[in-house]
Amino acid sequence: MSFTPRLSVLDQSPIPEGASGADALHNTLDLARLADELGYTRYWVAEHHGTPGLASAAPEVLIGPVAAATERIRVGSGGIMLPHYSPFKVAETFSALSGLYPGRIDLGLGRAPGTDGLTMFALQRDRREASPDDFPQQLSELLGYLGGSLPADHPFARLSSTLPGVPERPEPWLLGSSPQRTVWAGQFGLRYSFAVLINPSVPEIAAFYCLQLAVSAEMPSHGPGWAPIPKKFRRFSGLFTKLLRRRLLP
Repeated sequence: MSFTPRLSVLDQSPIPEGASGADALHNTLDLARLADELGYTRYWVAEHHGTPGLASAAPEVLIGPVAAATERIRVGSGGIMLPHYSPFKVAETFSALSGLYPGRIDLGLGRAPGTDGLTMFALQRDRREASPDDFPQQLSELLGYLGGSLPADHPFARLSSTLPGVPERPEPWLLGSSPQRTVWAGQFGLRYSFAVLINPSVPEIAAFYCLQLAVSAEMPSHGPGWAPIPKKFRRFSGLFTKLLRRRLLP
């Protein structure tokens, strides 16, 4: 059986020496056009705040121009750092993008701040105290909006029907480099983008992810945020898990 790898781009919009941030943003558009022409699968833009040398502070703004400048390639965030935002606002933004560019928008979600502590505090709307560490709850709420799966008695349930891009929706992904992110990706049935540059433990994480997917698929109730992975992938993940278990587990 032959295997053809799919190539994608994660762009941080680096600012070249002697150039400006505006130059870097236009370079991103040029690179996206080239990736589209060369047959790349995805073009994701990163989120970094207050970082000298990088112009990728607002992926939700950049995704639209990138999608408009290309024809076929999927475009998305790599990723949206959810703790900075309201889940409903993220749902509205990416619903609008999906309505404008149906079938082409990815919503990559991360937990890391994408910056230092002081800049993270500057990003907070309410600075009376530190933001709560409630990423799983944020993720569940966001997926509930996108999937229209919030319980009927949830106070925000009606808001799902007001999303501007329905019936189109983005494809959600979880970004991470740790076993805990792997657990969440499996529990929510999400596609998982693993940061190999941070953690090289690819076989172990892959096996763990597949195991979590298998467990999640067998659960009688997945909660409001659950979005199922296609059956063909779940079948593959079950086989992959069995093979890796033999090698990795005692």
